[in-house]
Amino acid sequence: MKVVLFCGGYGTRMRTGTPGDAPKPMQLVGPRPLIWHVMRYYAHFGHTEFILCLGYGAHHIKDFFLNYQETTSNDFVLRGGRIELLSTDISDWSISFVQTGIASPIGERLRRVRDHLDGEEMFLANYADVLTDAPLPEIVDRFTRSGAGASMMVVPPSDTFHCIELGERGTVGGITPVSEMPLWVNGGYFVLRQEIFEHIPEGGDLVADGCGELAKRGRLLAYPHRGYWRPTDTVKERMALDEAYSRGDRPWALWEHERAPVPVRGPVTVPEREAAAAGYGSAAAVGQAPGYGSAAVSGGGHAAVTVT
Repeated sequence: MKVVLFCGGYGTRMRTGTPGDAPKPMQLVGPRPLIWHVMRYYAHFGHTEFILCLGYGAHHIKDFFLNYQETTSNDFVLRGGRIELLSTDISDWSISFVQTGIASPIGERLRRVRDHLDGEEMFLANYADVLTDAPLPEIVDRFTRSGAGASMMVVPPSDTFHCIELGERGTVGGITPVSEMPLWVNGGYFVLRQEIFEHIPEGGDLVADGCGELAKRGRLLAYPHRGYWRPTDTVKERMALDEAYSRGDRPWALWEHERAPVPVRGPVTVPEREAAAAGYGSAAAVGQAPGYGSAAVSGGGHAAVTVT
């Protein structure tokens, strides 16, 4: 299935105020940005057709993929001044980059990529800034069998505050961590049918409008997940993920736990620009590595670029 990633918001709680701040999905966790980790999660389950809904800081995301360095996260051999990749990350990915407006709500961003979803009975969608170990095949299978119009992964609240049970005269009858309350919040992982477009007005929101209307009609399915789930709404949360990555604590990186690298067909050398960036001087370049090459531009009103 195709995967729609919403990566065009301002992410105000993650910004430092420095001109040219990168958008939240481009904040680093280890050597790669958040959006890469989310995409690797989907690719691990065979979903490699991505539609990026761009907005604020779009050039950061475009530059990252158009100048992608395979050697950052793949093994390789340096032989005779040439880098030969032993595996690749994105050689089998298709990525469409679509400008959906600087200040568009998420529902409007989805509306603006609708033409990229023609013929897709179902598709996946994500905020591009939340990491999880959720069993995606199970989520998709349950949704498919349900016949619902949309599925939303829900998780216990991640906040650390406590809920207070008040008795008469202000006495406290109990104290319960919010994470233990019978409450669920939107986890940011969606499986959607074309039906969702019927309920999102121009300038509307995916959850409040689209999912809200489906819920009223009994057409919204929830998938409760109590496993690993981490948002990155603040600098503190992103730093915690980065520190966890450095310790080797990466529950979301299912591709590492069940590692089966995408093999290359014969020796694949990388361009000189990547060799230099990797610190290997003037390594000779023969051919082009997967993830480089010419960007094929397509689409009408939108600038859709597919990296092949």
